[in-house]
Formats: sequence, structure tokens, C-alpha cells
Amino acid sequence: MEAVLCVQGLCKHYPGFTLDHVSFSLAPNHIMGLIGKNGAGKSTTLKSILNMVSPESGIVKIFEKDFYQYEKECKQRIGVVFGGIDFYPLKKLSSITAVTQKFYTDWDQEQYQKYIKRFALDERKKFKELSNGMKVKYLLTLALSHHAELLILDEPTSGLDPVSREELLYIFRQIVKNENCSILFSTHITSDLDKCADDITYIQGGRVLKSADKVTFLRSFEHLKTPEDTGPLTLEEIMLRTERSEWDDEAAV
Repeated sequence: MEAVLCVQGLCKHYPGFTLDHVSFSLAPNHIMGLIGKNGAGKSTTLKSILNMVSPESGIVKIFEKDFYQYEKECKQRIGVVFGGIDFYPLKKLSSITAVTQKFYTDWDQEQYQKYIKRFALDERKKFKELSNGMKVKYLLTLALSHHAELLILDEPTSGLDPVSREELLYIFRQIVKNENCSILFSTHITSDLDKCADDITYIQGGRVLKSADKVTFLRSFEHLKTPEDTGPLTLEEIMLRTERSEWDDEAAV
């Protein structure tokens, strides 16, 4: 099974922060969660993958093609949603759609209308008038309307209430099941991934600490368990204990 997305040795330097040889791969029809505390490098990783910032080194292959060499072609087959970004805030959804659809050769108006109705979106509204959850749904609608086979999402559930988050997670699972699509999404809300992720990639301080299917990932951190733990550790507990051990190491220096 060839990877939909393969990242090898991705590096990006900023003053005070380095994305250090990040590598992982995403299988078809899988959901991968990219976890790490704020500032760990999740957004930098996604932006480097998409060439929104220029990495100093590394290889990104999407659908087995060098993304940086075939960027325009690959972008026809991917959808990107970055949480917290206002997307033409004063424009009506209908106007944004009219511009967006011109960029995609496989735009499917019937598919677009299906998701507009499913998500109960009002095209007469301005983007800024939407709730955070509805903004994400609209951006997903645009991505799915050109039959994106890979969705790259940065903190899509951040700032949403629990009910809206649960609804989005259900939508993600349905998309992967029904739309021949894979999803990579970053989040610091690890409980989201307990419910929907197939694979986990954990970034700490700009480096990949572990990348594996969820079962293997959880097993690899069993050394963090204490005698008081009666069941398997959750992703949240793994992150808390890993970061705590990092703090302890730093304090000991």
C-alpha cells in the first residue's frame, strides 16, 4: 500500500526553534493525528509540507510525486483547512465559492450543493458571520467539492464546543469511509484522536518522538505507567507524562 503522503527529513530553522528532520507517512483512507504541545512544531510542519514556508531540506511526496516539483498538480487533489484563519471575512460564501471553483478542474457543483445542504450552510452569509464550527464546515465543503483525496487540517477543532467537536470528528470518519480520502490533522486536543485517529505522530521540540498506528503508539509508551494505572494510558496522559519528564530533565541540568 503506497503512502498518500510521505515526509522525509523535513528541516526548517527559525531563531530559537528548529524543525529537525521530521519524517512520517500517511496511508490511504487513514486519519493521522499530529500531536504536540503548543509551539512543538505542528503548524510549521504542515506549512513546510505545503510549501507555505520554505523548508531548508527534506522531501515531501504526495500521491508518490515530489510535491515541490509537482505542486500545482498535487494541489488539485488536496484540501487544506487552517483553523483560526479568516477567509475573505467580508465576502459572502457564494462569492468565495465562485472564485474558488475556477482553480479546480474537477469541481463538482452537485457535490458542493450536497455538502452545503448537509452542513446547513447559508451562502448568503459573509464568512465572518459564521461560527468557528461553520467556518470549518464551509472550508471542508470547498475541499470535498473538488474530490480532494488528502485533507490537511491545522487545529480544525480548536475553539469549538464539545458538541461541535464531536460532530466534526464524526464528519471526518464519514469522509474517510465514503469519499476515498485520507486526513492529516494537527491538534493539541488529544481526546479527539482517541475517537477517530488510525495513526499518531507526536512532535516534541521540533522532532518526531514517535509515529505509528495508534495501537503500536500506545504500547510504545507503556514504560510511563505507574503501579496505580489499572488500564492503558490515554494520549493525553502520554503527552502529560512525556512533557513532565522533559521538564524534570531540564530542571536536573
